[in-house]
Amino acid sequence: MEKRATELMASYGFFLDVREPLNRFSVAMQQIVAICRAIDLSAKVLILDEPTASLDTQEVELLFGLMRQLRDRGVSLIFVTHFLDQVYQVSDRITVLRNGSFVGCRETRELPQIELVKMMLGRELDTHALQRAGRTLLSDKPIAAFKNYGKKGTIAPFDLEVRPGEIVGLAGLLGSGRTETAEVIFGIKPADSGTALIKGKPQTLRSPHQASVLGIGFCPEDRKTDGIIAAASVRENIILALQAQRGWLRPISRKEQQEIAERFIRQLGIRTPSTEQPIEFLSGGNQQKVLLSRWLLTRPQFLILDEPTRGIDVGAHAEIIRLIETLCADGLALLVISSELEELVGYAGRVIIMRDRKQVAEIPLAELSVPAIMNAIAA
Repeated sequence: MEKRATELMASYGFFLDVREPLNRFSVAMQQIVAICRAIDLSAKVLILDEPTASLDTQEVELLFGLMRQLRDRGVSLIFVTHFLDQVYQVSDRITVLRNGSFVGCRETRELPQIELVKMMLGRELDTHALQRAGRTLLSDKPIAAFKNYGKKGTIAPFDLEVRPGEIVGLAGLLGSGRTETAEVIFGIKPADSGTALIKGKPQTLRSPHQASVLGIGFCPEDRKTDGIIAAASVRENIILALQAQRGWLRPISRKEQQEIAERFIRQLGIRTPSTEQPIEFLSGGNQQKVLLSRWLLTRPQFLILDEPTRGIDVGAHAEIIRLIETLCADGLALLVISSELEELVGYAGRVIIMRDRKQVAEIPLAELSVPAIMNAIAA
């Protein structure tokens, strides 16, 4: 068996001790071993689902070399990925799926990248830029500044500054690294490179608790999984972040909890029968308002919103947009991740473009439009 494994790996140009435990090898080599195992079973069709997600540039090239060898030997490969540059490097045909439905299939050499982006987003480029008013910053000094900040295998090093009264948009296709950027900033996936300055002072953001104490809040994209505690009441969900900040040995009194919950229900227009209603029975828009209340209660100076209007009805959608603009006017610094490009153009002061888990462009207010964003995504 060892001889067979050694010969199989060597036939594709990989020479290693097959007796070594697999966990001693890189993620890329583990992927290659898994592929060779499938080939040893005489697989004629090989499906690779996001195989490059955790690989660096050199490891990606190593994997692509094996994929090309397999193609040349008659194996069919289905390469599932959101990395557009990689699709064009290694594929012969591109099939696009959107929301679980087939959109189309084209020869790679005949499909311009801008056309691919339009197929993925499900919209045409507008022929005119949307007009919008300028925004006055309350201070030139950034609340948060990140320099060469990143995490290997998660997001390439990036630069970002956010100022009081500013909304910075973050745009890109699904899988482009938008959410990963937020998670690195908020300490969910702590950075391993670069520097972070919060209110001008160097900080090491190693956990969400530390980020919260420093005045950073984060409303995640998947509010049902990562945001709300479904069976808990509206009151309990609202006070959660403040209680975590204070520490669980210093509980907030029930009376104070009640007063806080009633205040935010009133201020944000949360539609609920009572503060004790389990949040799982609220609409998506009202759940989102509860999450916003949770972070506003901690009095953050920098708030990250990941897809804040996703999955909510039209009326609540408009209310959330108005709330975002109100928070900005009140001096909060916001980083808003959104797939709704018209929204970003409507309220952002500038938009940063992500592609293949890298920051690739920044569009200033004077040039901001839906076509400009889409062209930058596809460039």
